[in-house]
Amino acid sequence: MSPVDDNTQDPALVVHLNGSGGTIKSWVVIDTLVDGLAMGGVRMTPGVTQEEVAGLARDMTHKFTLAGLRVGGAKGGIVSDGSNREETFRTFGRTVKPLLHGGIHLGIDMGVTPADRAVFFDEAGYDPRYRLGAPDMPIDWRTYYEPLIDVTGHGVGVAAVTALEASGRTEPARVVVQGFGAVGRAVARFLEDRGHTLVGVADAQGTISADRLPVADLVAVTDEFGLIDRSRLPQHVTLSDGPDAWLDVDADLLILAAQKHALNAENAHRLRAGLVVEGANLASDAQAREKARAAGATLVPGVIANIGGAGAAALAVTRVVPFELAAEARKAWVFDWIGDRVRDNTRALLEIAAGRAGDPLPELLSVRRGELR
Repeated sequence: MSPVDDNTQDPALVVHLNGSGGTIKSWVVIDTLVDGLAMGGVRMTPGVTQEEVAGLARDMTHKFTLAGLRVGGAKGGIVSDGSNREETFRTFGRTVKPLLHGGIHLGIDMGVTPADRAVFFDEAGYDPRYRLGAPDMPIDWRTYYEPLIDVTGHGVGVAAVTALEASGRTEPARVVVQGFGAVGRAVARFLEDRGHTLVGVADAQGTISADRLPVADLVAVTDEFGLIDRSRLPQHVTLSDGPDAWLDVDADLLILAAQKHALNAENAHRLRAGLVVEGANLASDAQAREKARAAGATLVPGVIANIGGAGAAALAVTRVVPFELAAEARKAWVFDWIGDRVRDNTRALLEIAAGRAGDPLPELLSVRRGELR
């Protein structure tokens, strides 16, 4: 069966996890099942809710539908501040074991690291190399997936460049990146390598702006959590800790690569960039997207741009990847595959948007859903 795109439809399965051999507060929402399979990351924050997890699972369905991958969307959520990580993920692994072995692949998302994933895989006795009815993966998950750390940023960069080209722009764009974690850093490098100029970047402590921010210099003073060391910044930068100050930086392109609903109904009126590309899940809310369109801005949603990590994992779970390729060739194949899907969907979305008013995404989803049948 193909994924169903209906925002009023209930998820296929919602599981509330209370813990086995320990206590946790967690959910796994399986939005759709395709050929018995579904997948998505696990998010761990103090405030994650079942509603948020369900929205993320629906986004996964949309991502896989748009990419033409035969797998359903799912998502996990753990309510935790990150303390007692070992105990939390061992409890999670024991509790979610039946789902993992039953065709529900869970990976990483906000607040969950590859090391955390290794813990809950180990506790569940789950190895994605082996699945009933599918060929075995000839390499382990870490060997396959860890070299692909920048694939999400690559896809977001491809979406941005494609949209800039479609607008007829030929000169370098002034870019603001909101969120400087792994995705934000990768996108910034991608765009700078193609001649665009980073003029603003935001992390959890505020916004840094200048006429030009050399990406390598910023990356060198950024920690693994995406926090930039202010004491090591050059003198010419402007610092602001005002709420959403990244919206006030004069820019052509805004990359949203951090928290949920960063662009929202309350701050969308401050948007200055003519192009917004979502590099995070649920990076804007519906009212913000409507306001951005009304103001003449173009928005490429995360279900198109932010497919890299999920798509790379799904390619392996569904055994589409040519595993026989050497490591570098296999990595290049995955990056090219993701880039091609992002480029095609970005162009198709913009063509639909040029032909009619309103949100073009439902029409594109309908087209891609038909192609999967």
